[in-house]
Amino acid sequence: MPVSALVFRDWLQELAPGKTAADICRRAGLKRSTLAQQLVRGKVAEATVVAVARAYGENPVLGLARFAPYRDLAASTAKPTDAELLSQVSTARLLEELLVRGGELSEVPPHGARPAAARAESECSSCEPDVRQWVDAIDDGDLRQRVSEATGVAPQNLSAQLRANRLSPELAVSTAREAGVGLPNGLVVTGLVTATEAGWPLEAWEQAVHRLPDAELAFMAAERLAALGRALRRQTTDARDVRRVWEHLG
Repeated sequence: MPVSALVFRDWLQELAPGKTAADICRRAGLKRSTLAQQLVRGKVAEATVVAVARAYGENPVLGLARFAPYRDLAASTAKPTDAELLSQVSTARLLEELLVRGGELSEVPPHGARPAAARAESECSSCEPDVRQWVDAIDDGDLRQRVSEATGVAPQNLSAQLRANRLSPELAVSTAREAGVGLPNGLVVTGLVTATEAGWPLEAWEQAVHRLPDAELAFMAAERLAALGRALRRQTTDARDVRRVWEHLG
């Protein structure tokens, strides 16, 4: 849910006193027309808040916490669970770990041992941010229903967002709240804020992979491969159907 433009203006005066809208847009990499339209409508997108906060040296999570419905973000300090971390680790990294443990591959260098420049490019080079996998990882059985009831979003609309592998920032935070995990975690998996900005330890992903028992690692990798196979099969079927339509049309 976009935040109040009035509150946003007050926040800007504190964050960048004396700066014009043009100055702020230039520094934050925003289009002046985009910000102007949001202010006129009275609602400013969360991505705008994040961009401005970063530009002026404020943690975007704390910046968002200045606005409803994100006020409790700053007080949510729970670290990500192993299930959350593993949900964002790529299938390739899981398979790599299987090969290492089976002696088929030599030990890979730990993330922290990589050059600083390489680490700066990505907080987790073996991660694939995935909203659906995150929700599945924290779902205790009726999470989707609770989120729907708490937010007033129809179950079919929530399901549609998840099928598209996305969630609005408000829904992501509400999902984290209903699951009892750190609220900023939902913003990380949607890509709105970085893991570092949300307080995730840099080595957390690799540590979670190393803690995973062999059997669970194999089962998780097999599930990922099965899901990938189903997706590829659907793509092949869809492509074949499209080709048949064009052939029929001549």
